[in-house]
Amino acid sequence: MPKLTLYNRDGEKVNEVEVRAELFAAPMKRGALYQTAVAQRARRRQGTASTKGRSFMRGGGAKPWPQKGTGRARHGSIRSPIWVGGAVTFGPHPRNFGYRIPKKMRRAALCSALSDKASEGKLIVVDDFKIDKLQTKAVVKLLQNLKTSGKVLLVTARADENVIKSARNLPGVTTITAPQLNALDILNHNYLVLSQDALDKVEEVFGA
Repeated sequence: MPKLTLYNRDGEKVNEVEVRAELFAAPMKRGALYQTAVAQRARRRQGTASTKGRSFMRGGGAKPWPQKGTGRARHGSIRSPIWVGGAVTFGPHPRNFGYRIPKKMRRAALCSALSDKASEGKLIVVDDFKIDKLQTKAVVKLLQNLKTSGKVLLVTARADENVIKSARNLPGVTTITAPQLNALDILNHNYLVLSQDALDKVEEVFGA
């Protein structure tokens, strides 16, 4: 079984932990990773853009001038799309952009993302985050000790208010619980930092 280095909050190596090979040493499946990431981004789109077609416009019921005799171009409505203040042709309307991806493909994408981070040495396991009170500098110190850079995804076993609120005003730092872990968030961050109990939870939820 592959092993990951276990660090303490001071960034010191304290042990090694065995992890599931199907999660952290899986072959890279770029197709599944791409399809899953695109589907996740599509589901996150609001889809609230809306424009008015001719049937939604007020006014324009009367013909602005007679069809013939004025010398001007013929028009049937002041709400025509070619008029200023008129309707929009083929404009967007509220819709749901999401679509489903097979469960096996989503799991393959997650395993590929986790394995890629592990192979690059950018998956870090900490014995315990242990933040007793709301304190942003505690998270800053933790990340400095672990020598992370760029965007960091902190993973906890369950919702930890102290960790969430201490990290939420740090640019590039995101917190997530282990059951919510997904391929897109892993791809969007440079480092993945898990507590030891979060690692156990990931294996419990996704390792079956």
